[in-house]
Amino acid sequence: MSKIKESSTNFANKQILGTVCAEIYAASLIGGQWTLAICCHLANGKLRFGELKELIPNITERMLTLQLRKMEADKLVTRTVYPTVPLRVEYELTDSGQALRPIIKQLAAWGQEHRNKIRHRNKKGLRYQKQTGLL
Repeated sequence: MSKIKESSTNFANKQILGTVCAEIYAASLIGGQWTLAICCHLANGKLRFGELKELIPNITERMLTLQLRKMEADKLVTRTVYPTVPLRVEYELTDSGQALRPIIKQLAAWGQEHRNKIRHRNKKGLRYQKQTGLL
């Protein structure tokens, strides 16, 4: 995950958009590829790093670490370290992160509905192509 240079126009544009539009600010917090997946898993309760890694098998350890740090900085996740041997660290959603739960459910419902529409359209298109000899 590379950082955007603070002197770049892209950085300035993101900053301005985030201040004038609450939706864009919110999307910038959860819009990453892995952030939403992590939130979905943590919505069910506290998890250790290794448990998150198992639940999201395609994420690298480095990327998971970077995402969790960013989410902690954004106050979406809290990190609790237990002084045991070996060290035990748990992650859980903050109150702000927990407030995402109904939004995530709505996103899931919308995503499923949209996916079904696309599949239905694609099936209709395939049937038409077969009937007309285009396929």
